[in-house]
Amino acid sequence: MTPQDLVMRMLPPFGGWLALAALALPGGSPLRGAAVAVFLAAGPGAALVGLWGPALRARPARGPVETRRPGFARRSDQLERLMLAVLLSVAAVMVVATVLIATHAFSAQRVLLTLTLLTTLAAFCPRLRASPPTPRTRKGSAL
Repeated sequence: MTPQDLVMRMLPPFGGWLALAALALPGGSPLRGAAVAVFLAAGPGAALVGLWGPALRARPARGPVETRRPGFARRSDQLERLMLAVLLSVAAVMVVATVLIATHAFSAQRVLLTLTLLTTLAAFCPRLRASPPTPRTRKGSAL
């Protein structure tokens, strides 16, 4: 693992710990709100997308046959990972908040702490490898 890979891997958990540290700022501080909002919007999802990164990169996007642009696959894959990170983050926030509400232990600090711990755990997990592609068969063939 290169130092650049390590920095990219540890960026989401660092954002979570920074958001937790920002809770020490006064309640109406824009810096506090920005740190927490940015982490909740992208942190947990970015750690999960990083965990699944090699498996996602194994099968690049394919564009329409008529418009083969040279940078289509790279930009499409980047947009896919960005949207996946945001949507996974929102889903993680909703699941953690729902569990804490159901257990009568809900507070914003607990949600943030739980997500930061889960993000840190996901950053330390080994990356998932891509499985080999399965051979495609024609419908009705014997293979």
